[in-house]
Amino acid sequence: MKICITSEGKDLNSQIDSRFGRCKYFIIYDTETMQYEALENSWKEAIGGAGIQAAQFVVQKGAKKVITGRVGSNAEMVLKKAGVSIFDFEGKVTEAIKKLMEEGND
Repeated sequence: MKICITSEGKDLNSQIDSRFGRCKYFIIYDTETMQYEALENSWKEAIGGAGIQAAQFVVQKGAKKVITGRVGSNAEMVLKKAGVSIFDFEGKVTEAIKKLMEEGND
């Protein structure tokens, strides 16, 4: 399963970015292969609609779960409509992945 973690950096030791639509990077992590890709958020500087566009991007990437801080109501609606679960977490990307796996949310 693919999960998306908003991140301040490009690797798994980066801090989670608390802003969904305006995060610096999206880390798409595959829980089966343990492989990931870090993708710069193209909408972080958008004047409007950053959250919706980011949510559509995450859905297109096939993520089933999002780990982040705050998600705006419009982005949340897009994610939930696509069946994507949202988890609020502070700390490092690796810590969030570990916690999600330990809780059986994979």
